[in-house]
Amino acid sequence: MSRNRSKAKNSNDQYKDIFDEKGVKFIEQFRTPSLKKIPDLLPTFDYVWKQGDQYWSLSYKYFGNRKYWYVIALLNNKPTESHVSIGETIKIPYDIYQALEVIK
Repeated sequence: MSRNRSKAKNSNDQYKDIFDEKGVKFIEQFRTPSLKKIPDLLPTFDYVWKQGDQYWSLSYKYFGNRKYWYVIALLNNKPTESHVSIGETIKIPYDIYQALEVIK
């Protein structure tokens, strides 16, 4: 995922009251990134998403480093935690270094 994420100007009428209250015409927000598909050949195990789960905490638990959170997001084609439902099964790679080789 690129660090240079594109931004969108949101001037949706749905937020008109908030814009008026804040004295602005629009808000600028990051677009949700689109993710490339990782091949199914990567060895993974299933993990059932629980309330309070975060990609970074799963990355720390299984890889020993929080910075690899994006590998779990890419593998599951779910760019943020809000795209995962409680009780949903996601894939986590067994070997982070093999996963990093596959996604580069």
